[in-house]
Amino acid sequence: MKFTDGYWLMREGVSAVYPAEILDASGGPGTLALRAPVVHVRHRGDLLKGPALTFECTAPMPDVVGVKITHFAGATDRGPWFPLAADPPETAGIVGTEHASLTSGALTVRFRQGAEAWRMEAVADGRVLTGTSARSTAYLTTPEGPHVREQLDLGVGTHVYGLGERFGPLVKNGQTVDVWNADGGTASEQAYKNVPFVLTDAGYGIFVNHPGHVSFEIGSENVSRLQFSVAGESLEYFVIYGPTPKEILRKYTALTGRPPLLPDWSFGLWLSTSFTTSYDEETVTSFIDGMAERDIPLSVFHFDCFWMKEFQWCDFTWDSRTFPDPAGMLKRLKDRGLRICLWINPYIAQASPLFAEGAALGHLLKRPDGSVWQWDHWQPGLAVVDFTNPGARAWYAGKLDALLEMGVDCFKTDFGERIPLDVAWHDGSDPERMHNYYAQLYNETVFDLLKERHGEGEAIVFARSATAGGQKFPVHWGGDCESTFAAMAEDLRGGLSLGLSGFGYWSHDIGGFEGTPDPELFKRWVAFGLLSSHSRLHGSHSYRVPWAFDEEAVDVLRHFTKLKERLMPYLREVAREAHEDGLPMMRPMMLEFPGDPACTHLERQYMLGSDLLVAPVFDPSGEVTYYVPEGEWTSVLGGGTVTGPRWITEVHDVMSLPLLARSGSVLP
Repeated sequence: MKFTDGYWLMREGVSAVYPAEILDASGGPGTLALRAPVVHVRHRGDLLKGPALTFECTAPMPDVVGVKITHFAGATDRGPWFPLAADPPETAGIVGTEHASLTSGALTVRFRQGAEAWRMEAVADGRVLTGTSARSTAYLTTPEGPHVREQLDLGVGTHVYGLGERFGPLVKNGQTVDVWNADGGTASEQAYKNVPFVLTDAGYGIFVNHPGHVSFEIGSENVSRLQFSVAGESLEYFVIYGPTPKEILRKYTALTGRPPLLPDWSFGLWLSTSFTTSYDEETVTSFIDGMAERDIPLSVFHFDCFWMKEFQWCDFTWDSRTFPDPAGMLKRLKDRGLRICLWINPYIAQASPLFAEGAALGHLLKRPDGSVWQWDHWQPGLAVVDFTNPGARAWYAGKLDALLEMGVDCFKTDFGERIPLDVAWHDGSDPERMHNYYAQLYNETVFDLLKERHGEGEAIVFARSATAGGQKFPVHWGGDCESTFAAMAEDLRGGLSLGLSGFGYWSHDIGGFEGTPDPELFKRWVAFGLLSSHSRLHGSHSYRVPWAFDEEAVDVLRHFTKLKERLMPYLREVAREAHEDGLPMMRPMMLEFPGDPACTHLERQYMLGSDLLVAPVFDPSGEVTYYVPEGEWTSVLGGGTVTGPRWITEVHDVMSLPLLARSGSVLP
């Protein structure tokens, strides 16, 4: 959100005050507190003026310092709140003659004392990482209500990454980003997975501890500042010191949660019915038979929305017209070694038998007047399950548990973004803060049920929406993309951005969702999809079985599916790094090569773990240009070697793409 009209003026209707100096400060175990009037105190008369801002600093764990800026402290804190881990170091705030400061590990946040212009700095290992200037921190009155804003210095050459699964440029400098979950596809500035965390290549990350709407201006409103703001009377953020991007991610995920281990079968090939296609057990069986006859290993079969009857999503009941014997069908599929996934969402349509049941039990989200909140988007008269109600969570999980008892293994937890504001939550949560956080409760409810049923390391969902901490409930996929090369590149940018936001695993719809890919696109997307952490064939109104394209597509899918199977010992160890260190399986080049400036903006290639370089082909001609960092690299598919640093342009047929192994790597 922009507050200014250029450098000199404020936007119409906006006024701002800024901290001028420290009036008083106090330090305690792990804390620093200070009060800052918005005018310099020259005499006692100035002490009669307001407003004043308070600053509270905390040290939740080494190398992390929290800063909370407050105007009025009397507001009701209704939640929800991000659950954060705590491992506080032994430290205390220090009030000196030059600075008031708090140190956590190698990181110190210090505020300048005296009558000079206001200044806060984050310092580590003898250098200033970032800081604020005289008019950076602000309390603003706007036509939309009060806001608190912070602006941090962006050093020359500093690049900003993260903010969730965003499909635009990987480097966020110059962008305005609103952290607000929306069902916007992959071709807009909206995102399904919004995370109020940025990672820089200057040694620090910033996590804004607010689960609702956070507005970021990254070198945009002020081209030399990283700006973030929230509506209301207070703003809290954490400075996270690296110094490397990997270390920043390790510490951020230690604070917000790490991805769990996932079952080996989840890394195999998933095949879907697709969405609006016509299918029954005979169709499903023909797909599975066709894969087996063509020697294409299949791990999971997914039933999309129409496993349930139209207009009754969700009632968690098989449509008996097309699936008259679901239990028998599931047994027949599982006898073939397959796992089963079912599509679900957190909405209950009015025609569902569960609507009346949920309403009577008080499990559906209500309007302030006590009536059930409903609208007609997606399903006629749908209502939203209120996951702030423990009874509703148990009720919803109980419906899913009956399906697990029948033989289902996991669920695709679709939707969760279109959460209204004109509502009253069961636990009294603030609707604005609950909008993004709803996805967390939804995915947690389903994931915890699967973990309880199957055990640690065996639970998995296929989720679309998320926010900070959502990495604890994997896997997430990229959402609704078009069937184009441009959309394939959008998807990759989104996945890499999500990985730099703390998410260890990620997937996408091979071939694209909207539309039908031509055979060339499908084959190129197959190679990309089978060299992603998780691999699913899925579309909207057309099937994604390879023989629907041509016989060469069959060969391509077989080739890359078996390649991924052979890589499983390596991928298993990469997944363990995601679990233990919070590092993504699919890594932007800058994460592995932070000292190489050529890697700063690379977004059409990635590292799969630390040792495999992957460069998908985004052109129907097969031409691909990619960058090879320093050292000797070996082609996994061709066997030749190349020495970097250098740029390479090659033409690959559909059975190949640049897949290089680092010199000295052990690749089982």
